[in-house]
Parts: sequence; C-alpha cells; structure tokens
Amino acid sequence: MSTVHSNPPTERFELRFQSLFDEGRGLAFDCDAGGQVNIDALSERARSNYFYARTVIGREFAMPRVEPRIVH
Repeated sequence: MSTVHSNPPTERFELRFQSLFDEGRGLAFDCDAGGQVNIDALSERARSNYFYARTVIGREFAMPRVEPRIVH
C-alpha cells in the first residue's frame, strides 16, 4: 500500500482595490501579509496601475484590503 503525499497549499496574499462603482471591477497586486507590495517586482503597466489605484482611493476605489490567495 502506498501513500500519496502532496505538498500543502502555499498561502500568498494580494492587495485588492475594489471599485466603488462597479462591483466586478478592481485591481489586485501580490503582497505580503502586511499588505506591502514589492514595487520593483511589478511590470511597468502593473506599477502604473498600482500607483493609480492608490491615488484614487475614496474617489474610484475603496480602501485596499489584504486577502489570502491559496496557490496549489
């Protein structure tokens, strides 16, 4: 009889900016458990979106939330 061992899922986090006007719209960025985004690891487009989302908090996006993202 053999036992199959699988690696436990790795917990990762994302910083999620939810649109104030369109429930299905938002932006999410990989981050640590404290919500810190590694800006140097972002592509130029993602970096631009990240700075934009931060700039329009309260006008277009809600305050960002740190949410766990399970990766198998």
